[in-house]
Amino acid sequence: MTFVFSPENRDRAHAHSAKYPAGKQTSAVLPLLDLAQRQCQGWLPHDAIEAVAEFLGMPVIRVLEVASFHTMFNLKPVGRHHVQVCRTTPLLVAGIRCDS
Repeated sequence: MTFVFSPENRDRAHAHSAKYPAGKQTSAVLPLLDLAQRQCQGWLPHDAIEAVAEFLGMPVIRVLEVASFHTMFNLKPVGRHHVQVCRTTPLLVAGIRCDS
């Protein structure tokens, strides 16, 4: 499988990267990974990570580092209903419940 942004998502990717100053388009890595994950039905195959890296002119390892760090990105297929529970200390201290 070779990942290619759909024409609609390619336009969105260009719009996201255009929000950043010249030379700083790599800052659009999060929204582009999100677009790719949505296009791939909820997960990021390696082809999609490579496509985002190529689009932004970044090394693939840098994009993979971002994708593997953030829990909102799935590097393996997930089920139709994917439930995550936030258990971060700052929210607990603030008395914010993430499950409501």
